[in-house]
Amino acid sequence: MTLDTFEGVYPAMCTPFHDDGSIDFETLRADARRLEDSGVAGLVPMGSTGESATVSHDEHVEVVEAVVDAVADVPVIAGSGSNNTREALDLSRRSVDAGADALLLISPYYNKPMAEGFREHYTTIADEVDAPQIVYNVPSRTGQSVPVDVTVDLASHPNIQGYKAAGGDLNVVSEICERTRDEDFQVLAGNDGETLPILSVGGRGAISVAANVEPERLVDLVDDALADDYAAARERHHELGPLFRALFVETNPIPVKAAMAIRGHGNGNVRPPLTEIGPENREHLESVLADLDAASAEAR
Repeated sequence: MTLDTFEGVYPAMCTPFHDDGSIDFETLRADARRLEDSGVAGLVPMGSTGESATVSHDEHVEVVEAVVDAVADVPVIAGSGSNNTREALDLSRRSVDAGADALLLISPYYNKPMAEGFREHYTTIADEVDAPQIVYNVPSRTGQSVPVDVTVDLASHPNIQGYKAAGGDLNVVSEICERTRDEDFQVLAGNDGETLPILSVGGRGAISVAANVEPERLVDLVDDALADDYAAARERHHELGPLFRALFVETNPIPVKAAMAIRGHGNGNVRPPLTEIGPENREHLESVLADLDAASAEAR
């Protein structure tokens, strides 16, 4: 599928597991079809929410293939990043071969490169793999932020067409939007609670955890903001605020998998070293979801 631009809602998909820890491909495919039917712009398997850190490379490719095969008409953006440039390049090539339409590349973690290291890492992959690519900035997991100047420079590369903003600094996001206005380059929110503020300064959508649970509401929020109906978007933002917060009371994706299980989508299993959600947090999630369900019923 040709991907012309990054705009709209892209759920950061979970990877469901059986009780023995193996991947539950049946539930994975069902999730992909459910999300496509909800009106999202595309799907993102094998990111942080997909527990990419605990799957083998072969499993990684199998998950991408399964999602590609399950959907009919939405693009698939495969997570394929690593702190090892050679490994990220290999995963990127294999993901595209598996049918991915685009790539999401987390910035190199743990080894903490200098600015030139970030630039060389992303440019190497963009030069070698002919597919649209998104720079994924999430310093809470990687230890440092991709420098703004590097991001702006990368935006001029024809294959680097997006930036997932999960750094928590709206000033940084605003500057990137400002300085890349003349490029074929879109900024996407990476933290659900920051989706509306990021759209207000020039963002074009979200790679969303909450969209696994409430895809239609997330689509409405983003569509309203992109249509400059900020009153409606703000109302949806506040309606979803309790869910945004509840999904991060423990390490992602523990809460979102629990929320999906409550809604009947999978069993909530995670791979070690992640653990099952605590009982108090699960109870809180159940309350938040019940409130959203009640609001939906009242609206009908």
